[in-house]
Amino acid sequence: MKKGWKTVVSGILTVGALALLGACGSGNTADSGSASGDEPRVVKLGVVGESNEAWEHVQKELKENENIDLEIVKFTDYRAPITSLEDGSIDMHSTLTEIFMDNVNEEGGFSNTTIAYTSLNPLGIFSNKIGDISELEDGATVAIPNDVSNESRALLLLQTAGLIELDEAAGLMPSVNDVTANPKNLQFEILDANQTIRALDDVDIACVNNNVAVDAGYIPTETAIYLEPVAESSQPYYNVIAVREDEKDEEIYQTIVDYYQTDEVKEIIAEVTKGSSVPVW
Repeated sequence: MKKGWKTVVSGILTVGALALLGACGSGNTADSGSASGDEPRVVKLGVVGESNEAWEHVQKELKENENIDLEIVKFTDYRAPITSLEDGSIDMHSTLTEIFMDNVNEEGGFSNTTIAYTSLNPLGIFSNKIGDISELEDGATVAIPNDVSNESRALLLLQTAGLIELDEAAGLMPSVNDVTANPKNLQFEILDANQTIRALDDVDIACVNNNVAVDAGYIPTETAIYLEPVAESSQPYYNVIAVREDEKDEEIYQTIVDYYQTDEVKEIIAEVTKGSSVPVW
């Protein structure tokens, strides 16, 4: 504007300018996540399996109260949510044990980071052929998951059940190579985690992840012939809510955690899993 230029503003222009300023002052930001009529903030949550009643409850509550559109993205294997979070396909995931996630992080150089815990889902030993662990015969076949952390967890469970002994030096991450005593000469069938329950007709026993068993229609507390005990040593097997490391302090993710960690969600977990999953917050 040139110096000395006299500005003449008509009444019409004044009204128009004020209206324009008013429009600019009511800007619409998707990041606000408020319930004031703005566009909802979309957050993609990765899960594994079909039984997601707790998160479906949270999804509804967030939409109604916070204008957050929680999109539940289902995967069929445990590594996929980790790599999908890393490449930005999803924003967070809630389906994995911390020990499994940390192991995959280390292998791949990933930054998946725990921001909260959800539940402990005890691993179980299942069978279509025997009703008690004491009935297991010599030379029996045992299906165990093939990923490092779940294989280790299964072997530790078999040790707790008195079926094998493991090298103490292996700590929480033993493999079949660390079996130091196998009095029943058990034969190990190492399968993808979601295939262990499907192998029950072909093996004598199977070590099955809790959510895999529930998705297949089993109630671990009622149908497992041996269930992983819950103790202080169980913490590495707590399931987590995770995001990328550089987003761990984002307020919207803490809001989602707050809506999950409620008494209502505890009741849903208890009802859906028949008490097989234990909330740990």
